[in-house]
Amino acid sequence: MPRDLRLSRMLHVLIHLDRHVERATSDQIAGMISTNPVVVRRMMAGLRDKEILISEKGHGGGWQLARPLSAISLLDVYEAIGSPPLFNIGPGAEPADCLVEKAVDARLDLAMQEAERRLLQQFSEISVEDLAQDFEHRFAALQADAGDREAAFSHIKG
Repeated sequence: MPRDLRLSRMLHVLIHLDRHVERATSDQIAGMISTNPVVVRRMMAGLRDKEILISEKGHGGGWQLARPLSAISLLDVYEAIGSPPLFNIGPGAEPADCLVEKAVDARLDLAMQEAERRLLQQFSEISVEDLAQDFEHRFAALQADAGDREAAFSHIKG
């Protein structure tokens, strides 16, 4: 089963909308996340329904944030994209006849439910602003490293 990229893609888009472009069309967003504009509109609709984004049609229209990133949790975005399954492992879909399989499935199911509960609790405690600030720290460190490299080799340029 392929990985579901909707959550990471939508978080990516939200940070771009806050930090780099105030408003973006579905075509522009599709370019950001390497997908089709129709897919973008489908994913963004859930964020609009949860009042994370607003959209405007027509010339000059597009998608923009409805509230600050600090007021949007990862849980908000996760729920807005339809709360997809978090894990790709666990008991089979069909009820088991084998007692060993039943025991395994029961224990796996309990463990997965607890893991999901804990993960969703963490999602509720992390704002999209937290992710945006992490990006900014990484970018600043990269810029500092680039400046250090440039200074280290400046004597060669002259």
